[in-house]
Amino acid sequence: MNALGGMMQGKVALISGGAEGIGGATGRRIVEDGGSVVLADVQFDKAKALASELGERAMAVSLDVRDLKQWEAAVQAAQATFGKLTHLVNVAGISEPGSAVDVDLDSWQRTIDINLNGTFNGCRVAIPAIAAANEPGAIVNIGSMLALRVGSGFAAYCASKAAVTALTKTIALDCAEKGLPIRANTVHPGAIRTPMFERYLEALPGTHEEVEAMFAANHPMGRVGEAHEVVNAIVFLLSDQASFTTGVDFTVDGGGHFRS
Repeated sequence: MNALGGMMQGKVALISGGAEGIGGATGRRIVEDGGSVVLADVQFDKAKALASELGERAMAVSLDVRDLKQWEAAVQAAQATFGKLTHLVNVAGISEPGSAVDVDLDSWQRTIDINLNGTFNGCRVAIPAIAAANEPGAIVNIGSMLALRVGSGFAAYCASKAAVTALTKTIALDCAEKGLPIRANTVHPGAIRTPMFERYLEALPGTHEEVEAMFAANHPMGRVGEAHEVVNAIVFLLSDQASFTTGVDFTVDGGGHFRS
């Protein structure tokens, strides 16, 4: 049992991007902490393999976050299998480089559709289901250090994640004003060692060590983060230990959000 053991006992979480990286690590932690998970991902085979490894309190569904009907099917699968849905974690996202004047327009639209519209779709469908569970629930949306301290070469990514931040706050306020027992918060990771990060190591010029050092230099703590460090924040915000916390920006970026 880890340091946060038992915090998700009896909870049911739907995780987009649940096949690997932060999403997969979150699913693993929730099961370890007594909860159940629906691992939703376009990489269905990977999600299915992880669910099989995690056991009877995990299942996988195919999900393209851009498709509202697929979200509806994922929520229904959670309710049919586990009897309810209490938590949502929106992790699915992409990061493709390009400034405002040179970003490929298809890349811009794809990033907005997945990062922003995908998160919106998940919240739109999941909130009524979480409310119907009639117990404390929570949503955690994944933002980014670059939503708070932008980089000129990532126009679509920065814009989409900043919008996710504002969307999350509106959801937190709306649920509170309506008396719904649903909290909503944003976790902002810095550079984290995940499959997305590994793809940047391969794509950018220089050795892996040189590229990683470049990313590490953006964080005052001088290193790249690990997935479990982000998961610690996610699970805390999902748990009842954060019962009076909603609408916050929770940074897990080694101080990168305030570096000039």
